[in-house]
Amino acid sequence: MKPLRRMMQFIKPYKWQSILALVLLLGMVIADLLIPRLTQRVINQGIARGDVRLIVTTSLLMLGAAVLSALFAVANTVFSVRVSQNVGADLRSALVRKVQTFSFGNLDQIQTGQLLVRATSDVNQVQIIVQMSLRILTRAPLWVLGSVVMLITTSTQLSLLMLALLPVILGFIWFLGIKARPLFMKIQSKLDKLNQVMQENLAGVRVVKAFVRVEHENGRFDRANRDLTAENIRVMQLLAMLSPMMSLMVNLGVGGVVWFGGVSAINGNFTVGEIVASVNYMTYSLFPLIMLGSMIGPLSAADASAERIWQVLDSTAEVQDRPQAQALPGVSGRVAFEDVCFSYNHNRDEPVLQGINLVAKPGQTVAILGATGSGKSSLIHLIPRFYDVEQGRVTLDGVDVRDIPLDALRAQIGIALQETVLFSGTVRDNIRYGRPDATDEEVVVAAKAAQAHEFIMSFPHGYDTVLGQRGVNLSGGQKQRIAIARALLVRPKVLILDDSTSAVDVETEAKIEAALGELMRDCTTFVIAQRISTVLNADKIVVLERGKIAAEGTHLELMAFSPIYREIYESQLGNGVLTNG
Repeated sequence: MKPLRRMMQFIKPYKWQSILALVLLLGMVIADLLIPRLTQRVINQGIARGDVRLIVTTSLLMLGAAVLSALFAVANTVFSVRVSQNVGADLRSALVRKVQTFSFGNLDQIQTGQLLVRATSDVNQVQIIVQMSLRILTRAPLWVLGSVVMLITTSTQLSLLMLALLPVILGFIWFLGIKARPLFMKIQSKLDKLNQVMQENLAGVRVVKAFVRVEHENGRFDRANRDLTAENIRVMQLLAMLSPMMSLMVNLGVGGVVWFGGVSAINGNFTVGEIVASVNYMTYSLFPLIMLGSMIGPLSAADASAERIWQVLDSTAEVQDRPQAQALPGVSGRVAFEDVCFSYNHNRDEPVLQGINLVAKPGQTVAILGATGSGKSSLIHLIPRFYDVEQGRVTLDGVDVRDIPLDALRAQIGIALQETVLFSGTVRDNIRYGRPDATDEEVVVAAKAAQAHEFIMSFPHGYDTVLGQRGVNLSGGQKQRIAIARALLVRPKVLILDDSTSAVDVETEAKIEAALGELMRDCTTFVIAQRISTVLNADKIVVLERGKIAAEGTHLELMAFSPIYREIYESQLGNGVLTNG
């Protein structure tokens, strides 16, 4: 239960509410334990002696104890719910904040579906157990302890009977807890899988329908669903043994009290009131153990979920600020790759980039070409430190990017990624996502440069048009142009366009290129493109092949000296030689 114990740090901010909940719980237990003793008094002193006044007074005391117990229970529930809900909120917040610190390398290892399950289902399991810890899990031991004390004061001999049953019950509960925990770990893993399949199915529903793969996807979901169901059945069958076993123990205890107490009463060594009180205390002492036993399932599930939550919270971001990192006072935008080597997951047997040496001067446009898998996106991801180099270094104005704080570094970089990501909200909010304080005029200027203004104004609400999830109500080209406008609005010193015009027609692409040449004159621009027509006018064209620079130069230079570049050009534009301009 170590993962659950570590959750105490999330309860500490609410310790006074937790303490108050436990004090109220103690008051409730004391009020409950008074009732059997008052019952004994009614029978032995009231009914046996015909004392009506004592019966009425004691009955009123019993009623008062019951009312107090109910009030304490309500107040305890109020505070325990507040604590548990706040702990759940803090846990979700901690998970999201932690994920926001992750580099791309961390996110490559943890899938989105798994993170969603941890932030929802796993947090809910922990939240439930926090609330129950301030209620049942604490109430049960207090009730048992109080009942044992009261039973001993009533009859030492009968208390021995209960003490003999306790190890058997606790041992059985411990055994089930050991068996159940790994099963709940499997359940959460199966839930991860189910969530992943459903997420992929919903996100790709258009592709599924287009390729008539509905039955295939239904089959994938059914398999994941059956796996989860099978694990749930397995653990429920195990826990189903608990209730009848606990009931058997309680009935044995009560039967023993009645048998022994009845014989003692016949012999004159015991009163009827003491038998009734002993039966009540025996029930009070064993019944909480039934409640405790019923918590084995949620407790095991919460411990498994807590371990999964800590797997995320204990993760270290692969890309972090160095202690000596300092922001640059003024950035011109010179970017240099110096003997850079890189591989994913630090797998040096499969390098993605090898021996990269490249310089982009302020105001230059550097185009990067290459076949799929040649390392184009990996190369530009090293500039904003989405990943860190393994050998060599990437510099901005001569300073290693690892010596610049991440926020300060990325504030100088505008980027339109290969996969266009838009958020729910208005078009205007999406464009000024990187600069929330940008004026409407600045938003329009950026949109015009990205050739997005015209289609935005064709919408009934213009820039106030609300986008659906991930911009579902826009075409691919429209999404890309909004993403480019978003990158331009931050006024970057380094602009990265990662195949960001692939869904745009050639004419619009040419207009975007012309607008960028005017608006981003002093900006260092990196362009990754599949169409060679996009990069003809670049100041420098870099051809990557298997993670290495195969050729570098202007269009005319490469046409003259690079067979690889000439082959790419001829495959797309024919055999003619196109001059710059």
